[in-house]
Amino acid sequence: MDWIKRIVLPCGALIVLAAVVYGCRISMGFAPITSIDYSRVKSISISEFPNRAEYVYAPLAIEFNQKLRDMFVQQTRLQVLDTGGDLDISGEITGYNQYNESVDASGFSSKVKLTLTVNVRYVNNTNHEEDFEQQFSAFQTYDSSELLTNVQDGLITLMVDDITEQIFNATVANW
Repeated sequence: MDWIKRIVLPCGALIVLAAVVYGCRISMGFAPITSIDYSRVKSISISEFPNRAEYVYAPLAIEFNQKLRDMFVQQTRLQVLDTGGDLDISGEITGYNQYNESVDASGFSSKVKLTLTVNVRYVNNTNHEEDFEQQFSAFQTYDSSELLTNVQDGLITLMVDDITEQIFNATVANW
């Protein structure tokens, strides 16, 4: 009988401790912060953004258009349409350029800055006071010893993520 007390007391204490820890846990999460009045705004139309930059890299427009749509699908309850939405986003990719950014001791470029610029037209058909046309841009730098063809896919992903987040914040997040 003494052995039962040795087993039951520690097990009972562990059960009580587990219940206390479970009851005191804190649940945290990130909910999309938007300024959308879902009683008035039900849909968003996102037009395809053509690449009108001087330097055209075909995968850029495809990745940008898909990421922009995905952002609104994942972070809002709006129905995404091709045309005729309560909110309307359209525009074009206007710049995709690279510039020498810094010079090393030998006098040659050591870093190259790759810049992406997108022109956006936003129309809120439920409140036209929020309409705007604005340019958004992002950049990334890479070592000049690298070829652009070797690094551009990764850099494009980073810049597209940045610009789509900027557009989302300017249109529905009200930041």
